Amino acid sequence: MSHKVSRHLRIEVATYDRKIRQFVPGYETMLGIASALTAEVKPRHVLDLGSGSGGLSEALLSYPEIGIVELWDIDPEMLEHARIRLSEYGERTRFELRSFNDPFPACDAITACISLHHVPSLEKKQALYQRAYNALRPGGIFVNADAAVPTHGKEKERLYRYWARHLVASGIPEGRAWQHFEEWAEEDSYFSLTEELVALSAVGFDAHCIWREGPSAVLLGRRL
Repeated sequence: MSHKVSRHLRIEVATYDRKIRQFVPGYETMLGIASALTAEVKPRHVLDLGSGSGGLSEALLSYPEIGIVELWDIDPEMLEHARIRLSEYGERTRFELRSFNDPFPACDAITACISLHHVPSLEKKQALYQRAYNALRPGGIFVNADAAVPTHGKEKERLYRYWARHLVASGIPEGRAWQHFEEWAEEDSYFSLTEELVALSAVGFDAHCIWREGPSAVLLGRRL
């Protein structure tokens, strides 16, 4: 698996944290909700998948009740950016150049923010959810903050119009907004909220949508 954020989003890594807020409706809220949900279970070990620049990991580490946060990413530029960003947290962080396909270690929580849409099919995504469920200790949680958009139909059209309005309100011309969607589709795969929840439930999670804004959603799966 190969993925570079700078190539995929047509941006420089140094501008990622500013650009992602332009690109994703409710991004800041997603970080806050995902980190707060994780902190509720007081995890000793969190695995942050596709950790990128470390935005979610930083939010997680702001909670003293959260122990070690292990960041996984396959983009060395982004992982190094996160390493520098989180240097003050010392031994509470681990950095691994790994993909979603690598075996997950036993842990208390698994998180992801704007990353799992790189899994190309619902079948493979459900398989990832199964591996996450198996890696979690009893009482552990899986938190996924990402876009949830159907592959066709009126709801897909409605959500993309909402998404385009967000980009325009963030200073991106409308034509360029729709061009972004075409570019991102080269690597991104989205599925409906219902499909996501069914996939989580099918592997054993007690699954819920905690928050939704346009295409963006925060999903929670509990291993009971």
